[in-house]
Amino acid sequence: MKLTLGFSPCPNDTFIFDAMIHHKIDTEGLDFEVFYDDVETLNQKAMRGELDITKLSYHAFAYVADKYVLMDAGSALGFGVGPLLICKDDPEKLISDLKSHVSNLKIGIPGKYTTANFLLGTAFPNATNKVELVFSDIEDAVLDGRVDVGLIIHENRFTYQNKGLKKIIDLGDYWEKETGCAIPLGGIVANRNLSLDVQHKVNRVIRRSVEFAFENPKSGLEFIRSHAQEMSEEVMYKHIELYVNKYSVDLGAEGRRAIRLLFDKALENHIIPEVKESIFLNRD
Repeated sequence: MKLTLGFSPCPNDTFIFDAMIHHKIDTEGLDFEVFYDDVETLNQKAMRGELDITKLSYHAFAYVADKYVLMDAGSALGFGVGPLLICKDDPEKLISDLKSHVSNLKIGIPGKYTTANFLLGTAFPNATNKVELVFSDIEDAVLDGRVDVGLIIHENRFTYQNKGLKKIIDLGDYWEKETGCAIPLGGIVANRNLSLDVQHKVNRVIRRSVEFAFENPKSGLEFIRSHAQEMSEEVMYKHIELYVNKYSVDLGAEGRRAIRLLFDKALENHIIPEVKESIFLNRD
């Protein structure tokens, strides 16, 4: 059975999916047609229900829970992994502006439906002057003055300082202090049109792929490198260590609680609509 599968070219995703798409593990008869896209493109594809299986932002998931169900395997949750707000100079003045009743600062964001944008709206509800950019272009947009502030994710956490940019606030740290929970960034979902049997098969295969990657961390090195943005091996594996962890193997009760809390907070702040469907894969 061939299924369409979408994930980003970032090292954490290529690390997770390498074994299953290259049949290094038992895929239980599943084959995959792979689409590599940035996270906001994947979010938009999910809105249209285009893919059988896809990575997406947890923020976006709230809008497509009628079309997709969340897998227990493959998620990116964790501590110290949140998006950063960055600037060219004077972080203290900018944080004061962000906290003000009305902020006219122009902020470059990696997409409307990213979890990063959800966190920005939670921390600074008055900061509404936003420009959507591809995540990898945000640093340059700050440097050349197209935006005053940048909201960065993925490997840019490791590169912004090399360009002379400065951190204003770590929004993941903000979330952790507010909730005591890991921050849910992105998850893997399966189309509800697939049978429950296939959904469980997909979840098992993803888990097997993550476990293989942990046991054989260099197995997918060439594949990971081929999709990374001119990244050194050291930065690639720092990126992987940051986003791939025990929650990527299985959300568990702790991971599920963090996701429910994210949805509750987002609903409370009128950032997402009410989600009426059960969002988690049925474990029976």
